[in-house]
Amino acid sequence: VESITADYENVRIQRLKRSQTKEKISLEVARKNKYKINWNKSHIYKPKQLGIQVLNLDLSILRNYIDWTPFFQSWELAGKYPQILKDEIVGIEAQKLFDDANQMLDKIISEKSIQAKAIVGIFGANSVGDDIVIYNENKQEIEKLLNLRQQIKKSASQANFCLSDFIAPIDSGLKDYLGSFAVSSGFGVDELVKGYEANHDDYQAILVKAIADRMAEAGAEYIHYLVRTSIWSYQKEEKLTNDDLIHEKYQGIRPAPGYPACPDHTEKDKLWKLLNVEENIGITLTESKAMYPAASVSGWYFAHPESKYFGISEIEDDQLKDYAERKKWNLTTVKKWLGPLIN
Repeated sequence: VESITADYENVRIQRLKRSQTKEKISLEVARKNKYKINWNKSHIYKPKQLGIQVLNLDLSILRNYIDWTPFFQSWELAGKYPQILKDEIVGIEAQKLFDDANQMLDKIISEKSIQAKAIVGIFGANSVGDDIVIYNENKQEIEKLLNLRQQIKKSASQANFCLSDFIAPIDSGLKDYLGSFAVSSGFGVDELVKGYEANHDDYQAILVKAIADRMAEAGAEYIHYLVRTSIWSYQKEEKLTNDDLIHEKYQGIRPAPGYPACPDHTEKDKLWKLLNVEENIGITLTESKAMYPAASVSGWYFAHPESKYFGISEIEDDQLKDYAERKKWNLTTVKKWLGPLIN
C-alpha cells in the first residue's frame, strides 16, 4: 500500500510538471491558428454509394485483418507480432497462446458460434466553425457534430487542430462528405463464454473475449478498406499489406467518439441516431456510452488526404463554456463528460 501511494504521488507530481510546461492559448487564438486546407485546390471525392448499408461480415475474411500485437499485450506479453513468437524470454509462451487462439478461431468459424455485423453510412457534410453539419440526400440538415479544438500553444509551423478542419467550410460553396460506421463481432460471445465458465475453464473463456475484441478491430479495418476502395471509392486502386493497414498508411482517418480527437462520448448518441445502429445491427449503448456487445467499434470517416489523427489533451475555461453553450449543457454536465480534459 505504501509503495502504491508513493507511485501515485510521483505520477501526480510528474503530471503537474508537464501541465506547467505547456503554455495554453485562448480559444479565439486557437481558432485563428486552425489547420488551413486550400479548398480551391482540393479534390473532394464524391462517394460511389451515399446513404446507409448493413453488412454481415465473414469471420474467415476478418481474421486476415487481425492486428495480433494488442492480443499479446492483453495477456501481458510484451512485444510486437510476429517477432514476439521468437522472443528469447516470452517466445515459447507467446507461440503457445497464438496456437491456442488460432485453434479457437478455427472452432468459432466452423461452428459459427460468433457473428459479426457492421453498418456504414456516407453523408453530405460541411464545417461551420468547429462543428460539422450533416445532410441527407435532399440537402436537409439531419445532424450536427460538435468538436473540440487543441488549446496548447504550438510552434509557428504547427496548427491547433479540430476535426472540422478536414471538412470543407459551408461558405466555400463546396459539397463535402463524412462517413460513419459501427461494427461488432460480439454476437454470441456471452453464450460461448458462459459455456466455458460453467465448465470452470476460465482460460478458454478469456481467450474467446480476447479474440472477439481483435475481430471487432479487424472488422473496423476491413470495412474501412471497403469504404476506401468501393463504397466511397476514393482509393479504389489501393494495394496495401496488413502491416501497412496497422501502420495507418491509407488515406483518411476513422476517429471514434470518446477517443483523443473527439473525446466527448455523448457524440456517440448522434452516430447511433444517424445510422439507427441499435435497430439495424443490434449494438446498444449503456448510460456511460459504452457499447454492448463489448467487442464493438464505432467512429467517423474522413477522406481528405491531409486529415490526420491528433489529441485534445486539455481545454481551457473559455472553450469549456463555449462547448457547453453549443451543446446546450449546464457546466455540471459538461464537467461530468469532459472532466479529464479540463485544465
